[in-house]
Order: sequence, then C-alpha cells, then structure tokens
Amino acid sequence: MKTKKILITVLTVLLLIAFGVSAFQVIRYLVESSQQKAINQQLSDMVANAQTTAATTEAAETTAATTEPAETTEATTEPTGPTEPKMLPGYADVYALNNDMVGWIKIEGTTLDNPVMQTPSNRDYYLNRSFEKEHNAHGSIYAWAEADINAPSDNITLFGHNMKDGTMFAALADYTEKETWEKNPLIFFDTLYEYQTYKIFAVFATSANIGEGFTYHKFVDAADQDAFDTFVAKCKKLAYYDTGITPVYGDKLLCLSTCEYSHDNGRLVVCAVRITHDK
Repeated sequence: MKTKKILITVLTVLLLIAFGVSAFQVIRYLVESSQQKAINQQLSDMVANAQTTAATTEAAETTAATTEPAETTEATTEPTGPTEPKMLPGYADVYALNNDMVGWIKIEGTTLDNPVMQTPSNRDYYLNRSFEKEHNAHGSIYAWAEADINAPSDNITLFGHNMKDGTMFAALADYTEKETWEKNPLIFFDTLYEYQTYKIFAVFATSANIGEGFTYHKFVDAADQDAFDTFVAKCKKLAYYDTGITPVYGDKLLCLSTCEYSHDNGRLVVCAVRITHDK
C-alpha cells in the first residue's frame, strides 16, 4: 500500500511537471507570436508610410515641373562617375535597423508582408530568430545563402515557417487549391533597389529527407537552357494543378518554401516567375 502511494505521488508530480512545461511552452509561443506580429506591423507601417510620402512628394514635384517655367542653365562638361544605387523608400529605414535585410515580400490579401533576410556566412541564422536577432520560434523569412538577390540569380528560394497563428508562410497552404491561385496569383518580392512582381506557375509538395525529395532550393543559376528547362519541367510535373504558365530560359524564378505535413519531413513550395521589374 505504501509503495502504491509513492507511485501515485511520483506520477502526480510528473504529470504536474509535464503540465507546467506544456503551459510554459504555450505561453512562450503566444508571447513570441504577439512580439513577432508587433514588430512586423511596425516595420510594415514604416515602409508603407515612407512609400506614401515618397509618392506624394513625387506627384507634387511633377505638378510643379509642369506648371512652372523651366530655368535655363549653362551646360557643364564636368565628367560624372557612376552613382551608387538608391534604396527604395522605406526599405532604407528598415535596412538601417538590420543590414541583413535584402528585400521585402508581400502577397495581397494575406498576412504575408515581411522583410526578407539573408546571411551568406550562416545559412539558417534566421530560422528561429526575429528581425531583432532574438530567439523566436516564428523565425524570419530568409533567402537561400547562395542566391544573389540583386543580380538576380536564375532562382531564389525563400524559407519561412508555416505558423499556426497564420503568420510567416502559413498563407502558402491555400495555394494547394487552384481557386486561390486564380484569385491571387501574384507575389511582390522587392529587392532593396527594385520593385518586382512575380506570378505563380507551380505549387507542389516534396520531402526534405536527404536522397528522397526534389532539391529545388539548390537550383540557383542554370548551367544552360537544358538545366533551366529541366528544373521548370520538374516543378510543373509535381504541381497540384496546371497554371498554363511555363517559364523560359532567361526568366527569373522565385521559390517560397515552408513545412508541409502530408509528406515525411515535407515541404510545400510555391514557384513563381518574374513578370515585371524596374531598371
């Protein structure tokens, strides 16, 4: 009887510890979720406000230029060297806070409106770190280390968690249905210097287990047209549905990668082709 009481006590203590650990994890997740949403909203507002101000200023300058007589100035023969590219409104402000930022990604009508990070010397640095470089299970959206964002590479893969609170890359799960693609096929992925628009051409799932799945993220720059065409064909073969879009050699691609749960260690991949960009 005494042994039984001891066992019951031990089990009770273990259950209380397990409950406490679980409760702590839930609370930490909720706190991190709140923190992540707050900082991302702050950054998003910073970008939106700067872009609105820039657009208003540009409109005012254009109006003034068309209504005021032009001033004549003497021609100059002084040589002018190459100028450094200027960061887009808002992005310069965010970059000043963390210069690991290489761009911004947004899908209209979803919660995805985030800075994109990249750390070539530490590939998965932002897997579980916030924009502020603090530990956070939500992590950050980040680019494959070998990809050149600005050139750009033939294919850039961005990684993000599939969070239960609907943040990060959670919205990608809806693209397994063609109806979602039909309503909203565009991805806006800007570098720090150029506004860029991509159109989704394939959505598929694969395994991330070594030797099993499609290593889409390792395709960065095509050796030749055959290599490019082979990659595109593989994406379309695995796709949930046909979009009728087939990128051609010379196009620039974007792959968004997140967790997927119908495969062992699965990944959901949304592939898009660039359709517009500024020079």
